[in-house]
Amino acid sequence: MGCGKHRDDFHGGNCVCEVVRAILDIQNAAVEDECQPCTSCFNEPLGSLVSPTRTAPDTRVFALKSADGSPFHAFFHEEGISCCVSIYFRVEEVFDNCCATLRVLIPGTTDSAGHFMPINLVSSGDKCCINLSKVCEVTDFEASEDCVTVDLSCFCAIQCIADVNLGICD
Repeated sequence: MGCGKHRDDFHGGNCVCEVVRAILDIQNAAVEDECQPCTSCFNEPLGSLVSPTRTAPDTRVFALKSADGSPFHAFFHEEGISCCVSIYFRVEEVFDNCCATLRVLIPGTTDSAGHFMPINLVSSGDKCCINLSKVCEVTDFEASEDCVTVDLSCFCAIQCIADVNLGICD
């Protein structure tokens, strides 16, 4: 019965799909405006979420969760970076009602000199599980060149993390 599926009283669309569509609209309409103190994925304009960047944000970073509450993850490949798994995404396109192309974002932190340092989210010695304590260390993101296409109706939850500037060009 998870995610509103197989229930007689569920007549609407997929809520994760609707949120991702809203995030795409907010990203596309990114303009400087007065920020609102809230962490809702529906907050407008882009920049309304707590943002670690000083420049106008171009991305609403989010994570997706499966029916069992585990974070959805995808792989990326970046030269010189040994970690290759992320749970953070940027929506690039929504199509065919509830499918999306998501850019995989590299999780990391910024040191005192302003250098980005990637964080390996995989549990030590494990090749598949996300180390949730490492997730709490992530404070910054970089765009990878890798994207994944997903069926948004397969996810039960979405959590918006931050509004950041990744220097994404349209």
